[in-house]
Amino acid sequence: MEKALLALLVCPQTGAPLYLSKDKQELWCYASRLAYPIHDGVPVMLPEQARMLNDEEWAKRGAK
Repeated sequence: MEKALLALLVCPQTGAPLYLSKDKQELWCYASRLAYPIHDGVPVMLPEQARMLNDEEWAKRGAK
């Protein structure tokens, strides 16, 4: 995913910035604790399609 596109995207629930998890192909929002999937290079920005970040993933917010 291009950095320019990532800079424009925000969490649809909180408006907070998103962070790319390359290994999981997801966009993470630490404010809502949601991980939005990326399918074929297209982010799926629907909260009902997102999953909750687990405690270990959420703890990474300080290391971004």
